[in-house]
Amino acid sequence: MSAQTQLDVAVRAAARLGGAPVWDTGTDSLLWVDAPANAVHRLFGGTNYSMEVPQAVSSAHPRSRGGIVMHLAEGIALFDADGEHRTWLVYWAREGVRGAVTAIDRKGRLWASTAREDGSGDGWLARVVDSGAAKVALSGLSAPAGLGWSPDDSLLYFADSATRRIDVLDFDVAEGTVSGRRPLCEVDGEPAGLCVDADGCVWVAVRDAGRLDRYTPEGALDRSIELPVRRPTDCCFGGFDLTDLYVTSARDGLADPGDDDGSVLVLPGVGTGMRTPAFTG
Repeated sequence: MSAQTQLDVAVRAAARLGGAPVWDTGTDSLLWVDAPANAVHRLFGGTNYSMEVPQAVSSAHPRSRGGIVMHLAEGIALFDADGEHRTWLVYWAREGVRGAVTAIDRKGRLWASTAREDGSGDGWLARVVDSGAAKVALSGLSAPAGLGWSPDDSLLYFADSATRRIDVLDFDVAEGTVSGRRPLCEVDGEPAGLCVDADGCVWVAVRDAGRLDRYTPEGALDRSIELPVRRPTDCCFGGFDLTDLYVTSARDGLADPGDDDGSVLVLPGVGTGMRTPAFTG
């Protein structure tokens, strides 16, 4: 980490597989999950609150109608504001299939991916609207790990850990369709979650390399930040002015985890992010 980069621990935790950080602008809080622990967390006012859910959860996003939409092991579920009432929006349970990265586009549509536990490359990325209608946009995915849109919504960035690459697709925001998948860059390591800043640069957590990389819209690596965790998993911008970069991490599978492994880190002032939309359902 460069001397100019400040880094703090936002949540001191021992998450098995912390991930999917999302800044909820409606409540000025950070949502994040620990998938194998069946836990959804919310960092609000300096305090981390947690909620247990009935199965593995790969993401949690705010809803415009109040409450949270979650990508659970068996599909997409809506929870009320208290987290006590669950309604299935999409139920797509498959043997040996787990939930993977999920994101919300500017129209409030949910994009959810899956992966097979055996890594056979039979996962998919589907667009889900508020009625529960779902349509597969990409198939044959091995380990989908990151999703994010360019500031003008014309591009969708997609990272698959198995390919060690970030791809870019043309995105039609009006129709909610993608096309023209092509490589943006090769990653030196295994890419995990990503986010896009207001300048159109792509930040990606590099799993087991203990760092964040930033790529320009042209695919050039222009910044790397070393982290005090070995297994960073994802990142997002948050805070009042969206200038704090939050990074989740994991400790599962580490032979000798350090004090910070499994915690949520925050890097103030490293850039400026974009507002995260809420799901319209």
